Amino acid sequence: MTYLVMQIFCCYLATLGFGIIVNIPHRALNACGWVGVLGWMTFLGLRMIQAGTILSNLLAALMIGLSSMVMAKKLRMPMILFNIPSLVPLVPGGQAYNAVRSFAFGHDLQGIDYLVQVLMIAGSIAMGFFIAELVARAYFKTVLK
Repeated sequence: MTYLVMQIFCCYLATLGFGIIVNIPHRALNACGWVGVLGWMTFLGLRMIQAGTILSNLLAALMIGLSSMVMAKKLRMPMILFNIPSLVPLVPGGQAYNAVRSFAFGHDLQGIDYLVQVLMIAGSIAMGFFIAELVARAYFKTVLK
């Protein structure tokens, strides 16, 4: 239980901190932090049931995209204000670092392996946002008709 609380706390702070760095309006910061936590909890929950990194990132990005749309409608702000900072916990920084490090030390095959992981994770995050946008457009098209 302590592990989960620490994950929520650190994710909220990371999302909030990045939101401050990119100058998100103050009234959107709290909602932005909670969108990030929701995405990270989705990722962690799927990883705990052995869903795989790519599927976990895809569904977490989908959750971030959908909850960003809800917050954007609720607070009457652009959706990107919630998407970008909430994405920070999902960014494959560790794999990117390991790829560069492997290439620097001459371990090319291991570097390529890490680079492929980075590309697959980034692609799954982009696909999650794309699917969220499709779902939102279909939903608002039928509801607002």
